[in-house]
Amino acid sequence: MEFRDVVRRRRMVRRFDPDAPVEPSAVRDLVSLAVRAPSAGFSQGWDFVLLEDPADRATFWGATREAGADGEDWAPDDWWTGVSAAPVLLVCLSDPGAYLDRYAEPDKGWEDRSVERWPVPYWDTDTAMAAMIMLLGAQDRGLGALFFGVPGARHDDVRMALDIPAGRRVVGVVALGHEAERVSGSARTRRRRSLDDVLHVGRFGASDRRTTAGA
Repeated sequence: MEFRDVVRRRRMVRRFDPDAPVEPSAVRDLVSLAVRAPSAGFSQGWDFVLLEDPADRATFWGATREAGADGEDWAPDDWWTGVSAAPVLLVCLSDPGAYLDRYAEPDKGWEDRSVERWPVPYWDTDTAMAAMIMLLGAQDRGLGALFFGVPGARHDDVRMALDIPAGRRVVGVVALGHEAERVSGSARTRRRRSLDDVLHVGRFGASDRRTTAGA
């Protein structure tokens, strides 16, 4: 598939077929592509926890559950039912320490290892770019994929359930599988911002300038 087609056709899948497996070789190939993502200082501060055994996925989903209002018992909704059917989950982790260590090396020289030098947490940014490559790679392979977040109050529970070191951050999760049913997401009710809306030439809001000769 042409790259432009991969990008244009990529969408978030929210209903997976539990009876349509994903080949292990496909998962390994997607991760091997993901780690080609750029990373500041080539720090490569990412890890991915693969959950393809049903018991492992059940452990993950159990750790993400939140009680409802007034503490009533948790109950599955349509989103959970559709996404939890995905046969593969990849929990995407970032490692801030890898960046602080890398930038304390002689060629960078930030020996204080201060996080204040990082107004944008590149450990999360780079991990998210790796996840994006997996989403595009899944589309190219004819697979369905979804990137979703773990509720903030449940990050520690997920780390504990999956034996994730305390220094790692849970950036998000990629669900992989085959689409069972297409459901409408926000893109059905919200317009895509136009190029003129988002591209600012020279300074923010400079909509009167043009990037094309003669425009």
